[in-house]
Amino acid sequence: MCALKAAVVPVTPFRQNCTILFDDASGVGTVVDPGGDVPMILAALSRHGVKVEQILLTHGHIDHAAGAALLQEQLNASRAEGAPAIPVVGPDRRDAFLLEGLEQQALQFGIEGVRNLVPDRWLAEGERVTIAGHPFDVLHCPGHTPGHLAFAAPELGFAILGDVLFRGSVGRTDFPYGDTEALIRSIRTKILPLGDDIAFICGHGPGSTIGAERLGNPFLQG
Repeated sequence: MCALKAAVVPVTPFRQNCTILFDDASGVGTVVDPGGDVPMILAALSRHGVKVEQILLTHGHIDHAAGAALLQEQLNASRAEGAPAIPVVGPDRRDAFLLEGLEQQALQFGIEGVRNLVPDRWLAEGERVTIAGHPFDVLHCPGHTPGHLAFAAPELGFAILGDVLFRGSVGRTDFPYGDTEALIRSIRTKILPLGDDIAFICGHGPGSTIGAERLGNPFLQG
């Protein structure tokens, strides 16, 4: 059973699942995919007493990353003098063009106040990130975006999948850089092998288990 607690904060008109993973005893935690509505995220952090150690990104789309720079700035401004800065970590470097174009993405949707972003650390397949003391494997899962990552902790029976796999659906690939075959291959070779009992939080909508999607997701049949 997962030793971490999760608070999901749907943000922006896209209703993207910004996820706060934290240890209830220590209060240490990570914010995953702060796509916007930073005051809502800060309120949730305060409500749960979370001390943020890092901001983690699955990919570079505006609904997942547009609030990262502002959230980082506000969290660092509130830290005690001499405390280490809170980094933005991930995604894979192949999503750099999306993070460098966040302001342009925002203009297309009439969203103001978004800043382009260069993370403090890129991630790559085979690395691990630690969330409140728990290691998560970094899985490169392209298709929705070239540098999309998923984060899996099999020993906790839990994963964060971003916009790779949803309950009953999969991530969109109708972008110039999207690749349906790559997305399905990512799911079949990286996600399904994690095991049927793995529960996951996805980028939009309710979570599920890998087993339920393997058996019933229409995009994975045949």
